[in-house]
Amino acid sequence: MLIRAGYEISFATDAPLAMLLLLYTHPSRRDSVESERLKLVPDLPMDVFYDAYGNQCARVAVPAGTITIRNDCLVSDSGHPDPVNPYARQCDVAELPVEALHFLLASRYCEVDQMSNIAWQLFGHTPLGWARVQAVVDWVHSNVEFGYHHARPTKTAVDVYNERTGVCRDFTHLAITFCRALNIPARYATGYLGDIGVPAVPAPMDFSAWFEVYLGDRWYAFDARHNKPRIGRILMARGRDAVDAALTTSFGVANLVKFEVWTDEVVAAGR
Repeated sequence: MLIRAGYEISFATDAPLAMLLLLYTHPSRRDSVESERLKLVPDLPMDVFYDAYGNQCARVAVPAGTITIRNDCLVSDSGHPDPVNPYARQCDVAELPVEALHFLLASRYCEVDQMSNIAWQLFGHTPLGWARVQAVVDWVHSNVEFGYHHARPTKTAVDVYNERTGVCRDFTHLAITFCRALNIPARYATGYLGDIGVPAVPAPMDFSAWFEVYLGDRWYAFDARHNKPRIGRILMARGRDAVDAALTTSFGVANLVKFEVWTDEVVAAGR
């Protein structure tokens, strides 16, 4: 299938500042993306580079005033839901690839050391591997209430566990923290996730956060907010947590004045 994905985001600034943008589709999807071009109004030079996690980034020097960031592209997708493999095994730490070890450690929003005892009390009795990760996802999905009014930029996994409220990034941080405490590598992911194959949600479209775990010999996507394999998940950025995968970071005060995201299946004529 073809999916048209994009966004238009505007910020107002009172003084010049620098911005870091992780607003491209992830390079791992590069072969499936057509006509992607990140555009700025006003037209400003960008330093484009790849960070330590393989995300494509742009650094922009923004003058005082309003800046609009726009992107629109076509993405080829298999049309299949997220892969499910109940037989995927959990690797011993000693046999993990070295690049996965980083995703066992605590990070800014994922306090593994503080949540370790709780994780083992809740999930230590569950079977190793896929079933253990699914038990984590089921628990977070059932015990945390979703709501945009619950969001705040400083909210960590410990806060989510104590308050039992949050947005998709909070669901993700808590699930990641539990998995890492259980010696399962887990990394944060964010991108587009439209209502393809599920009932449409009346709320305005937003970017979504989910997580990936290393089982067997590969990474698998899990989604603690929706707790259902989804069609058309388009990765933009990944990292240890939302710090590494923030789609925009401003080094100064930038007020959001417009935020529109779209992701729609392109239906061929005659269908």
